[in-house]
Amino acid sequence: MSDLAFHQFPCLSDNYGVLVHDPADETTLLVDAPDENAIRAALAQTGWSLTHILVTHHHWDHTQAIEPLKHSFGAFVIGPAGEAEKIAGLDETVSDGAELTLGRIRVKAIATPGHTIGQISYWLPDAGVAFTGDTLFSLGCGRVFEGTPEMMWSSLDRLSSILPDETKIYCGHEYTLANARFAKTVDPDNADLDNRMAEIVALREDDRPTLPTTMGLEKATNPFLRARDASLRAYLGMASETDAAVFAEIRARKDTF
Repeated sequence: MSDLAFHQFPCLSDNYGVLVHDPADETTLLVDAPDENAIRAALAQTGWSLTHILVTHHHWDHTQAIEPLKHSFGAFVIGPAGEAEKIAGLDETVSDGAELTLGRIRVKAIATPGHTIGQISYWLPDAGVAFTGDTLFSLGCGRVFEGTPEMMWSSLDRLSSILPDETKIYCGHEYTLANARFAKTVDPDNADLDNRMAEIVALREDDRPTLPTTMGLEKATNPFLRARDASLRAYLGMASETDAAVFAEIRARKDTF
C-alpha cells in the first residue's frame, strides 16, 4: 500500500509517536501513546482523525495518553495480550502471529519479549513498515527489564529473519547517536558503521530524526543483531561462545556505557 501516509513526531524528551493514515477510507492508526498534547498537535497538523491505537508494551511512556485519546476520538485500542492487565483501555488483545485488518491496512503481530515480557511488534507487510517499540532501536535494543538476555536475543534474531531488508523500522525513542557511539566500542572495524556514524551526526546536528531506519541497515551496523559476526566475536574474545552469550555481553556493556 504505497498510498499510506506516515507522520512521525517527537514526544516527551526522546520518544516518538507515529500516525499512519489511509486517505482512501480515513483510517488513522497511532502507534503507542506517549504524550497527549503532542499527539493532539500532530492530529491537528495533519487534519486526520484518530481511529485506532496500537500499543507495543505497558510502560507509561507508551500508554499514558490512551484513555484521554480514546475518550475524545472513540479510537479502538489494540495491545499485547500478555500485558492486558497492565494497560487500561484496551478493546482487543493480540498475541504472536495474530493478523488484523484495520480498514485496508493489514497488520501482523510479532511477539518480541525481553524489554517487557509481553511486548508486541507490529508489521505492515503491504506497506513495508514495522514498529518495534522498545525491542529493536536504531543501532540498539531496549534494556532487558522483564525478560532474559536469551529471550531478547531470540526476539531480535526473529525480527531480523522475518522482516525483509527493505522494511522501514520505526521504534520508540531517538537514541541513535548514543547507540552509535557505543556500537563503535564493540564493532570498531565495521566500515558500514563508520559511514553511518557520519550521517547520524549530521542529522542530529540539524535536529533531524534518525528514524525510520531499515532492517538491512540494522543488520549491517547494529551490534545487537550481529552476535554471529566473526569479526565482532573475535574483538570481544568470544569466538566460541553462543550467539546468546555474545549478545548478553554486548547488552551488559551497554548497560554501563
